[in-house]
Amino acid sequence: MRNAFIKALTELAAENERIWLLCGDLGFSVLESFRQRFPSRFVNAGVAEQNMTGLAAGLALCGKIVFTYSIANFPTLRCLEQIRNDICYHEANVKIVAVGGGLVYGPQGYTHHGLEDLAIMRALPNMTVLAPGDPVETELVTKALIGQEGPGYLRLGGRCERNIHSETPAFEIGKIIRLKVGDKAVIISTGGMLENVWTAAAALEKQGCPVAVWSCPCLKPMDAESIIEASNTFPLIVTAEDAQLGGGLGGAVAEILASLKSPRARLCQLGLPGAIMERAFGQDAIQANFGLDSAGIFQALLRLSKYEG
Repeated sequence: MRNAFIKALTELAAENERIWLLCGDLGFSVLESFRQRFPSRFVNAGVAEQNMTGLAAGLALCGKIVFTYSIANFPTLRCLEQIRNDICYHEANVKIVAVGGGLVYGPQGYTHHGLEDLAIMRALPNMTVLAPGDPVETELVTKALIGQEGPGYLRLGGRCERNIHSETPAFEIGKIIRLKVGDKAVIISTGGMLENVWTAAAALEKQGCPVAVWSCPCLKPMDAESIIEASNTFPLIVTAEDAQLGGGLGGAVAEILASLKSPRARLCQLGLPGAIMERAFGQDAIQANFGLDSAGIFQALLRLSKYEG
């Protein structure tokens, strides 16, 4: 996803001299292509993400389109007051890019996990929240984000995510992408969970349990129309995210279903509990422990779909 993002941003910056990129002393082996082509529009702010965010807001208020880039929790949690007061309050055209969302930096421990970001960014006024599921979606949302004025949050993975889309789908901010049909249930994925969800759905198909797969690269604004349609179509809606359960994708879907007079579908949320992880493990090990790897999602969907059936 990182490479797809910087490729798209560099191409767009060649067409639009308003685009700037600021980073917090990282991105080596990733951001060089932008820095080399546009050195006057690239700033390494060092390990000073709050200053980076304030600088980005100032540039945006001077008419620039500014992207900030750092490891998931640093450009969000460390800079929350600057994001709220400098960016959101002034509706500044700053796009916050978090690499390593979720558990990508698992071995570095809880300080480097990006788990609360979706809930916090969704709560901020004027903020668009995007979490693409693969490199194809990453390129689409980057282009869409540049075309939309105002604050934006782009959550990327970090490992070598493979393309799930065989063709480039239509995309617009605020809409879900439908990848696979099925009638037992629909599983809605956001961010880097898409590959695990896709693998689990393929295994379920072989078991005679077809489930629909929808990708939700935009959590705010949320595609309420599609969620309502899902409630009227499927007996079961399952959400999957590598984030804490409260306030993320599952929370957004629950909010919509709770507004309905009599929602037909049952909702099950797959994600991470809001707890401190005291020991550091790799991403794959943590996902397996919480049933978020493809095998865990397969078992959960098989159990839930049979129960609903």
